[in-house]
Amino acid sequence: MFLYECLLPLMSGLILIICVLVGVAFLTLLERKVLGYIQIRKGPNKVGFVGVPQPFSDAIKLFTKEQTYPVLSNYLPYYFSPVFSLFLVLLVWMVAPFATSLFSFNLGVLFFLCCTSLGVYTVMIAGWASNSNYALLGGLRAVAQTISYEVSLALILLSFIFLVEGFCFIDFMKFQEGLWFLFLGFPLALGWFASCLAETNRTPFDFAEGESELVSGFNVEYSSGGFALIFLAEYASILFMSMLFCVILLGSDIYSFIFYMKLTFIGFMYIWARGTLPRFRYDKLMYLAWKSFLPLSLHYLCFFLGVKILVMSVLF
Repeated sequence: MFLYECLLPLMSGLILIICVLVGVAFLTLLERKVLGYIQIRKGPNKVGFVGVPQPFSDAIKLFTKEQTYPVLSNYLPYYFSPVFSLFLVLLVWMVAPFATSLFSFNLGVLFFLCCTSLGVYTVMIAGWASNSNYALLGGLRAVAQTISYEVSLALILLSFIFLVEGFCFIDFMKFQEGLWFLFLGFPLALGWFASCLAETNRTPFDFAEGESELVSGFNVEYSSGGFALIFLAEYASILFMSMLFCVILLGSDIYSFIFYMKLTFIGFMYIWARGTLPRFRYDKLMYLAWKSFLPLSLHYLCFFLGVKILVMSVLF
């Protein structure tokens, strides 16, 4: 009993974390390859067979470089915020809807929202603790952007929760066996994808890292391992958001190969957006969040609520 209740979930979680980190490595390789072909060049192709070991070479290079600590930085928050950032992103993978002996639980949606809300603090602390004006400005931008788009994400999720009547992601998969939510609310799917881009600070919403005005955003003072951890957290977040998109809107069984094909395609769309779209202006980003996505998600919320009440009144 002890083996089943404690050891098995622990080993499963460890294997999941390793798989996520390997997935992140190959996502970076996919991004560099796709961006290379978009810009009519090859991308990494020197290390090993067609550049496959390139992400591992990058990891070795980053973690073996000298770690710098700015004299004026607030040492402990500066040191621990990248660690906490990666920890949060790996922790949120616990809600992945595996039916067997992992941590998938009934309030998975709420746990996801809690973890993404906490992720804001790591960015804010990383920007503030560096004691650099550029890092602070990048951090403030990232926080304002993330908070704005979290509202849309929560309301879009709430629309589907009214239909599913549960907070567990396994319920989402069961509910979509006949019809995907993508067809039921296509505008919501587009809003969700754009909100995910903004949530993960990706093009065209990457204001936290606007190189021309902010150098490199909230991580400008980080080098070596600290920078690598922030980088890993960002790409693990992209991978998780892609998985969530598939679970919520493309309703596939997580044990099927097709699910992972869909996940890869959504990850490719993130990269495609980066290779083709120019950066928004910051005021337009906020306008989009509060005057476009918020009304859209609220209207759909009321619509789905009305549909649910109508169905319940007809049935009972």
